[in-house]
Parts: sequence; structure tokens; C-alpha cells
Amino acid sequence: MELPTPQDLRERRTALELTQSELADAADVSQPLIARIEGGDVDPRLSTLRRIVNALQEAEGEVVRAADLMNETVISVAPDDAVSGAVELMEAEAYSQLPVLQNGVPVGSISQGDVVHAGENVGDHPVSEVMSESFPTVAPSATVDEVRNLLDHYKAVMVTDGGETVGIITEADIAAQLS
Repeated sequence: MELPTPQDLRERRTALELTQSELADAADVSQPLIARIEGGDVDPRLSTLRRIVNALQEAEGEVVRAADLMNETVISVAPDDAVSGAVELMEAEAYSQLPVLQNGVPVGSISQGDVVHAGENVGDHPVSEVMSESFPTVAPSATVDEVRNLLDHYKAVMVTDGGETVGIITEADIAAQLS
């Protein structure tokens, strides 16, 4: 990832016909800070630079959010469901893993690997006995970059709003968005 230079930031801002004050408001920083960054007088923290770049992307209308990527239909199992039912659902849907939700809240995940590692004769056991940690969660407003970073380490990302699951995103969703 290549970070923008102060000149890049100034050029993007002026091309969008934004004043330093307008960009500062959108990025939730001060106008003097924008002026000092554009002048090359200060090196901003990465989190500050990210807010400025996100504000510029918002102004350009090119920010893709989790809400744009997610599948609203979340195929899941409950912790009390039988492992055999989870396996049947994974096979029927051609998924290798499923989120485990309790009253709409992510509490774990179950994969074919979890079932294999649990050993034989676990079909009648509850999913809670063989499940792994939950997939990470993001808000619907999370950026595609934030989701992509999580997908580097997890098989899926849950989208939650007010604690309730509203969608799921996998690598396939990112690939579909890019194409």
C-alpha cells in the first residue's frame, strides 16, 4: 500500500473543490492540521491519514461499505442445534463453515474441520461443543479495506447493527465486487 504524499492530498482536495475547512470537518480534524500536512510540516499519524483519505474517498463517491458487499441472507445454526444438522446444512448450501448465532448475535462458527477434529460420533452433540470462535464483526458502515484486512485472517466477517446480525461477507463477495 502506497501512502499519499502531502502534494497528493492537496491535489485530490482541490480537484474535488473542497476547502481545507470542509475536508477537516469531513475527516474530523482541525483545518490548521490539514494545512500543516499539505505543507509538509507534519507527518500525521496513520489513523489521522486514514480519516483524511476516507473523507476524500467519500467526497469522490468511491467508498464501498460493508452494507454494499454483504449477503443479507445469513445461513446459520444455533449453539443448541445438533452437529449432524449443521453438517447437513453445510452440505446442502455447499459451505465449508457456518456462523453460530444465538438470538441473532454471533457466538461462534462451525466448520467441516471442526467436526472432523471433534472425532467420531459427535452428530448428536450440540454445535456449542465443537464450534470455534466467532467470525469478527463490523458495522454496515465499515469500509471494504477494513473488511479485506479481517478476511486476511478469517474466513468470513459478520455485519452487525446494534449487536444484531444483518449480513455476512466472504472472500467471494469481495471478488464479486471487484469484478
